[in-house]
Order: sequence, then structure tokens, then C-alpha cells
Amino acid sequence: MAPFCAAVDWGTTNFRLWLLDANGAALAERSSGEGMRACQPDRFEPVLEAHLAAIGAGSDLPVVVAGMAGARGGWREAPYRETPASLEGLYADAIKIDGLARDVRILPGVCQRGKGREDVMRGEETQLAGAWAESGTTGLFCLPGTHSKWARVEEGGLVGFATYMTGELFAVLSQHSILREMVAAGEGDSTSPAFQDAVEEMVGGAGLTEKLFSIRAASLLDGAAAPDAKARLSGLLIGAEIAAARKDLREQMEVTLVADGAQAKAYEAALAVAGIACRTRDGQDLVRRGLHSAALALWPERAAV
Repeated sequence: MAPFCAAVDWGTTNFRLWLLDANGAALAERSSGEGMRACQPDRFEPVLEAHLAAIGAGSDLPVVVAGMAGARGGWREAPYRETPASLEGLYADAIKIDGLARDVRILPGVCQRGKGREDVMRGEETQLAGAWAESGTTGLFCLPGTHSKWARVEEGGLVGFATYMTGELFAVLSQHSILREMVAAGEGDSTSPAFQDAVEEMVGGAGLTEKLFSIRAASLLDGAAAPDAKARLSGLLIGAEIAAARKDLREQMEVTLVADGAQAKAYEAALAVAGIACRTRDGQDLVRRGLHSAALALWPERAAV
């Protein structure tokens, strides 16, 4: 089938592009480390065109983009939509990049206002749109990452969300705090009893900063870095995130976990400890579906060809 559009997930550090047909099937794909940081201030168009040329995309092929290319300081700022926001309607606020030979649209992010509840996302909303377009999934979503998102979707609308700095806190504490030597020497993953014990402590109501220092204290009292320090730190942080987020979990509700690889395994294990059922979906698959859905709405005449 002939190419219908190109779809791009443009993050802070990574770039991924798919050449899609009208049914959303990927005819080709490209990825690199040329995220927003690598493209400032004026490399967005050259990077995009180089990847399109590598897969033989014609000069008239339109491109739909999600993620940090639309952030302030990105290619061009795509203003946030406010919650509650229709996931099907993201395309309506897409911005067009002027002065290009081809039609390039950047989808908006979503923001949440209200004192003490201020929040923003870029990219995750397109994953949620993909989940809705695929199966009409309603409920609570967990999207782990450097800044993990927990989002509630009801009848195709993103009604609210919260961000947890879990991944960034793990990096800061493991590299720049008094725990760095213990964590560097530590081993273990989400299958470790130390990870699961730490999650259980946090969902049981323990205080995070107290438990963090216990990693340091254990090494002092034992005379050596605990071999499970890394797993324990991960369990404490993920456990604290789940303990805070589960207030939005209604009775007998399943969480949709958008993750893959080791990250998916860690959150699956932590949710199981917390007694929360989950089903796991691949985030790249969902963002591609969300981008395709937006492209169909933006360029319906191309789909009819």
C-alpha cells in the first residue's frame, strides 16, 4: 500500500519516525538520539528531512508530530489543551510549521490548572489517544518514565492526571546523594525480595525520606554497602508513587500500564505487591496509533485515495 503519512514521536532525547499507510501499518521506521535537546535551535527540519529521505518519502508526504518538538524551546510551541481534553480532538489544535515545502503538523500537549494541581504533559496524551482509538479503553493509566504520569480517561476524554518524578529522583539519589556508593555497588531488580519489601513498606504508609536514609544506615551498621541497595531504592520510589496514585483507583478497577522491558516488569511487580491488577501495553505502539488517528482527521482526502 502507498504511504499515507509520516508519524513522529519527538522526545527530549530520542526521535522515532514511522512511514504509515492509510490503515496505520508501518511501512518503514527510523529512530535516533536526535531528540529536542540535539536539535536546538535550528536542526529540526534538517533532522526530519534526513530521516524522511532515508526511507524514500516523497516531498509531498505530510508529517504529524507529537512530543517535545512542540514544547517551548522546541521547533515551534504548540499551546496546551486544558483538561478535560478530548483525545479524539487533539488534531484540532495541531499547529502547522510555516515556510516548509511539506505539510508538518505538531500536536498539542495537555495541561491541568488549579492551585496545587498544576501539571503538563507532551507525548503521553498521544499514547492515551492511541489506546482510545484502538479499544475505547476507559480508566486509570500509568505511564512510567523519568516523570511518570497517572492519567484518568473517561469516554474518550483526559479528565485529569498527575506527574511523579520517580525516574529523575532515582537518578539524582543514585548519582548525587549519600546513597550513591551503596547504589553503585548494589545489584538486584524487581525480582529481588528487597524491591518487593520496599514497595510493601511504602504502600503500607511508610515515610519516604525516612526509608531512604535506612539504606545509608544499613551500610554503616553492616560495615559494607548492602548488595540489594539498588533494588531497595527502586522499590521505595516506585512504591511511594503507587501509594500516592492509588487514591484515584476506584474499586475493582484495573490499571493500564503503558511500558515495556525492565520498566514494565518493575511496575508489574510493584502493582502486584500493592494488590492492583494491571494490563500492559507497549507505549510505542500506542503513540503510533494515536498519531495515525490524528493524521486521518487532518488529511481525510489522502485516506480516500
